[in-house]
Amino acid sequence: MQYVIIGGDAAGMSAAMEIIRADATANITVLEKGEIYSYGQCGLPYIIDGRIPHTGKLIARSLDVFRDKYKMDARIFHEVQHVDSKAQTVSGVTSSGEPFVVAYDRLLIATGVRPFIPKIENSAVAGVHTVKTIPQMEALLLDLQQAKKAVVVGGGYIGLEVTETLRTRGLDVRLVQRGAHLMRSMPEKMGEMIGQEAKRNGVEVMLESDLTAIIGMDHVEAVVINEERFEADVVIIATGVIPNTEFIEAEKLKNGALVVSERLETSIPNIYAAGDCAAHYHRLLENYTHLPLGTTANKQGRIAGRTMMGQDVRFAGIVGTSVLKFFDLEIGMTGLSETEAQEKGLHCQVYTHKTKNHAGYYPGAAVIELQMLVEKDTNRLLGLQAVGQGVDKRIDVFATALYQELTLDQLLELDLAYAPPFNGVWDPLQQVAKRNL
Repeated sequence: MQYVIIGGDAAGMSAAMEIIRADATANITVLEKGEIYSYGQCGLPYIIDGRIPHTGKLIARSLDVFRDKYKMDARIFHEVQHVDSKAQTVSGVTSSGEPFVVAYDRLLIATGVRPFIPKIENSAVAGVHTVKTIPQMEALLLDLQQAKKAVVVGGGYIGLEVTETLRTRGLDVRLVQRGAHLMRSMPEKMGEMIGQEAKRNGVEVMLESDLTAIIGMDHVEAVVINEERFEADVVIIATGVIPNTEFIEAEKLKNGALVVSERLETSIPNIYAAGDCAAHYHRLLENYTHLPLGTTANKQGRIAGRTMMGQDVRFAGIVGTSVLKFFDLEIGMTGLSETEAQEKGLHCQVYTHKTKNHAGYYPGAAVIELQMLVEKDTNRLLGLQAVGQGVDKRIDVFATALYQELTLDQLLELDLAYAPPFNGVWDPLQQVAKRNL
């Protein structure tokens, strides 16, 4: 059996390792467009302020480990440009322009995503960056050596993390967001809290704003936002991503993410897809969506590796769980937002609650604010958004409750850990249930 994997990061190498653990003699070829395998992309923003000292810390396994220890044909600088599903071959060119063709029995597409660059005049000039790969981060670090003023475009996950670390590094930071509040996936009030946290830490926040042009011949000198000029030494664009799937004709979502079955099969026989380039079944929406996260990529890669070997394992789907840190705030969500619930035609009750993250009398108690969605009539839990301190604990509990399809009544019954440094006698989630039952 000839296994071919396109993409040498989370999903691709999770699949490869599943195969090699089951069969140490398996014939595995990995085709990676870049030169670095198996690294933690989510840690990249924390290289900026030295919290993670260098990019090498993000590499889980080196290329030599895959080649020498696991005997994989792990190639670098191999860009796949075409898949012939009838002949069962993939073809493309190396970085030196040499063509290649590789035959497969089972093919996994794990090509990830690339940053989306909106239409901005002069966006190709030096000093404009995205944060997706280690080489991109190394290029940004070089620019930051002399930089004093930074502009970040996009108020989502990466935009916020980059904003924090640039500010911690000591730069003046201007954060530009097209929408009316930061983190558009969060409720408006919570978005306002995030904006206040940015301003409290010296970030210039520009909402409902467009960066339309970058000024500079050889390097960024300034930007144009809402027809006004602002000086800048570097610009970081964090406005979303696009799945890398142009080279294959298969069923896709509108944004290009490959639609897969529970077994991670695409619409083409013997071709599988996993990770950020694939669609993800949402258990609450009951359809396919695209929420690229490292946790999902690793899970899908593991399952893809097993199904490629013929094992009957299935991906259970997602509920849309995520968390991030922004200065002194924790921001998390799981399940449906109020907008998503309405679009699905669900009749829901929205409960908001502001409380302390642990016993109020114990030193260090801080605020946590919750918004919980519950289906009317059935009391089925639908979603949770939270901002403050102790967010990760509540998001994880609620995500588990969503997988088990619990109700508000059952949430109240959970036996959750309590001690004054960690919680109140009633967990904030249970406080919501207690108040509304």
